[in-house]
Amino acid sequence: MIRHEYSRIAETMYEDRLENGLGVFVFSKPEFRKSYAFFATRYGGMDTRFQLDGQWLDTPMGIAHYLEHKMFDMPGGGNALQTLSATGASPNAFTSTAITGYHFECTEGFWENLRTLLSFVSVPYFTKESVEKEQGIIGQEIRMIEDRPGWQAYHRLLEALYEHHPVRNSVAGSVESIAQITAETLYHCHEAFYTPSNMVLCVAGNVDPEQVCAMAREILPKEAKPAIPRDHGSNEPSQVYCQEDVLTMEVAAPLLQIGVKLQAAHDGPAQLRQRLLGDLACDALVGSSSPLYNKLYAEGLINGSFYMGYVDYPGCAFLMAGGESKDPTAVRDAILAEATRLAKDGIDEAMFQRLKKSAYGAYVRSLNSFENLCVEQAQGYFANQDPWTFPEIYDALTAQEAAAFLAQWVKPEQTALVVIRPEGTK
Repeated sequence: MIRHEYSRIAETMYEDRLENGLGVFVFSKPEFRKSYAFFATRYGGMDTRFQLDGQWLDTPMGIAHYLEHKMFDMPGGGNALQTLSATGASPNAFTSTAITGYHFECTEGFWENLRTLLSFVSVPYFTKESVEKEQGIIGQEIRMIEDRPGWQAYHRLLEALYEHHPVRNSVAGSVESIAQITAETLYHCHEAFYTPSNMVLCVAGNVDPEQVCAMAREILPKEAKPAIPRDHGSNEPSQVYCQEDVLTMEVAAPLLQIGVKLQAAHDGPAQLRQRLLGDLACDALVGSSSPLYNKLYAEGLINGSFYMGYVDYPGCAFLMAGGESKDPTAVRDAILAEATRLAKDGIDEAMFQRLKKSAYGAYVRSLNSFENLCVEQAQGYFANQDPWTFPEIYDALTAQEAAAFLAQWVKPEQTALVVIRPEGTK
């Protein structure tokens, strides 16, 4: 295994790439009793069209999330969640737009739990009856999600920003889409994406890295498979698909969601650099210590719920701001005007250095979480980047670059506004 020493963040990581293509990363934590394991596949809500055995398959929206739910089923009626919990572990899983991950944390029985994790994720077990039963459970979950104003604002923003990219599709799907899912389709998706060469295993704790690799070699398939071709839709226009969308729901005050459509950087260091630069540009534009934030707050146009940040997925990237406001249009216009001013006059150097220091400190503090450490490593691995080079990237970022970033992207034609208004208002 390769040993990496990251002195600036005080982390030691061991890396290996197994013969079957699985990436393995182990963070050495000899001073801790707890251990954490994260087993993930580069497969998420956006991957609904792909090629398997030379044939293109179109799968229902929400199938990656549905598959995550069904992966815990075991032959004989067992459930992997119950098996892990019985040993004192805390297991869970999630599906995002780009990845699906399964994980557990424990203080005892790590090797038994790791064996369970690797086994149930790599060996699917579905029946027609269990798949149909899950439709009712997930259907109820979808209805609950769709009743949340925050989810509606976010989902409608993606639909406003993107015309073709499947990021605009709900990760959970719809009641209608999941009704089309069958056991056969789930097996196809597992065969395509739950293969070691499309997966990564990240561990943090006082564990032997070589033993982690040995167990993965023992349990998982032995051969690597070629990458699965995916279709993420037609080429996207540079401008947003829809500039404004309004919905009424049961909210106490208007809820706004603003998006700025960017051109995504290619995988690798450039993607990580753009993400860090984008977040700093957002902080300078309307972060909690910026002049614009204080002005909008003093005028009662935003409150403490307001935020703005950078978001990216494979093939797409955008800035996103949101919160409550009595005048969402005024907030959007103020952000556009401030971006124009900063692009012309520049960003105050002293403020930018404070923002860099604050962002760097927050990033380092987040690594105290074993979960954050492992999930960041997994996402970086799938994007062909080393996430722990962020200190050097921060060192090189300048106020001039952040101002140029705002000048390039924060424009009316790149911006979409979604408003959730209280029922009974115009």
